[in-house]
Amino acid sequence: MDKLDRLIEDALKDEDQRLVEETRELGFFALGLKQFTGKLGWVTWVVMTLQGLMFLAGVWCAVQFYGTQDVLGAVKWGLTAAVLMLLATALKLSLAPQMQADRILRELKRIELMVLSAK
Repeated sequence: MDKLDRLIEDALKDEDQRLVEETRELGFFALGLKQFTGKLGWVTWVVMTLQGLMFLAGVWCAVQFYGTQDVLGAVKWGLTAAVLMLLATALKLSLAPQMQADRILRELKRIELMVLSAK
C-alpha cells in the first residue's frame, strides 16, 4: 500500500471503509478466482468446464495418436488432438478481457474515492 492509499483511507468515514476494501488491488490469482462469482460467474463455470473437457479429450486423442501404427490414423488422431488443445486454450484466454475489465472498474472506483475524499 502506498502513501496515496493511506491518505484515502484516513480521509474516509467508517462506512466508506467498506468501499476501500472493495476496491483494494487484487493479485492475478485472486482476480482470476473472482471471475467465478457475481452475476456472470456461471459463464465462467461453463467456459472452464468446457475448456477442461476439451483439454482432457485432447490429451486422450494425443495418447491415441502416439499409439497408432498407420499414417492415416496418426493424422486423424493428431489433428483432432491439436484442434482440441487449441480450442481449449482459446476458451481459457477468452476470460482475460473480463479480468482486465474488472481491474479497470476497480481502478475507476478508486478514482471516485479519491475525488470524494478531496472534497
